[in-house]
Amino acid sequence: MPSSSAAASADLARPDGSPVRVLVVDDEAALSDLLSMALRYEGWEVRTAADGAGALRAARDTRPDAVVLDVMLPDMDGLEVLARLRRDAPDVPVLFLTAKDAVEDRIAGLTAGGDDYVTKPFSLEEVVARLRGLMRRSGAAAARSESLLVVGDLVLNEDSHEVHRADASIHLTATEFELLRFLMRNPRRVLSKAQILDRVWSYDFGGQANVVELYISYLRRKIDAGRAPMIHTRRGAGYLIKPGEAA
Repeated sequence: MPSSSAAASADLARPDGSPVRVLVVDDEAALSDLLSMALRYEGWEVRTAADGAGALRAARDTRPDAVVLDVMLPDMDGLEVLARLRRDAPDVPVLFLTAKDAVEDRIAGLTAGGDDYVTKPFSLEEVVARLRGLMRRSGAAAARSESLLVVGDLVLNEDSHEVHRADASIHLTATEFELLRFLMRNPRRVLSKAQILDRVWSYDFGGQANVVELYISYLRRKIDAGRAPMIHTRRGAGYLIKPGEAA
């Protein structure tokens, strides 16, 4: 899980406010792990695959917002993977990784439908920056407002401390607001009672779990009453918030 500072700094989101999804395809396990760690540090969800067949399965399962794709894979080359990806997701941005630096290889990758490329060895910062640019240009993700947190139809303004769900204004106490803000800064991520206590109440876990349960129940009455629930309990693990799903 990214540190709280990294999660707070994640400035791209899907239209529903959830983290962007990136698929990393590379048969070098060490490189794939390193890339995944860097992208998760940005607050993004990451899925990996080590070959073309695995990449196509993962893409069908997760519908990624961007793909990092090695040109040289054990079962098929990246250009073939890209061609197959484009049949189901013609607009997903693809960043090629290539050890080849000849002009003709770069032209071949871009002609095949790739959106950009980096040549190995590369810096992780460069990959992150290229992906940000690709997702913004494609419309797959949008920059978050510095003051607005959005999850589904729930909007929290960090400057004015106003909260709305759909068109309804929701009044929260200061503690309820801080709890909701922490949940919304980490959408779809399970947060333990200890993490919530440390962030919202600023003291270590130690027999005070009931205060978290109490304030979660307060929030549910105000956020979820009469609506598709957004705040969920994962027994033994903690709580998470995600867009409500109609029954």
